[in-house]
Amino acid sequence: MHKVILASKSKVRKKILDKNKIKCKVFPSNIDEESVKKSLLKENANPEIISKNLAELKANKISLKFNNEIVLGADSVIDINKELISKPKDREEALRILKKLNGKTHYLISSVCISKNGSMIWNHTDKASLTMKDLTNEELQEYLSKISDEALYAYNVYQIEGEGKSLFSKIEGDEDTIMGLPIKKIKEYLNNI
Repeated sequence: MHKVILASKSKVRKKILDKNKIKCKVFPSNIDEESVKKSLLKENANPEIISKNLAELKANKISLKFNNEIVLGADSVIDINKELISKPKDREEALRILKKLNGKTHYLISSVCISKNGSMIWNHTDKASLTMKDLTNEELQEYLSKISDEALYAYNVYQIEGEGKSLFSKIEGDEDTIMGLPIKKIKEYLNNI
């Protein structure tokens, strides 16, 4: 049984680790994700690089505080036609994001990084493809009315394990990746160290 430190306050990521019998302590990194994203976008970084860099920053920051401990950082981004979609700041922005995704295929990219003593020792990025149904404005607003503020701001505009599944006509990829933690690869790595 492995013990890790999760550098994230994501309840879903913690739940995935618990479900897979990986013991973890939670120490959120509290990095300023938006300023990191802006800086990387100025350098023309693609969504995969942004996701990986954020996961690495989170893991490295927390692993500096815990000598010889395994620290897991993770990040997920939405990529629609190479445009990065961030978590909404309010319900109006959430509706704008849903309208942008409406009837189209986008990618959800989840990166994970494992660090020790301030340096990355392993990382993995996985990608899932999601095609949203073509929904009316009323259907989008009705969906949003069912989502709590906590869920909306924590998990972006949809929770694939909850109400969000109803938004899609096609989902290709690992559900754990879509929920923010490609656990199969993490377990493979942990079992080999």
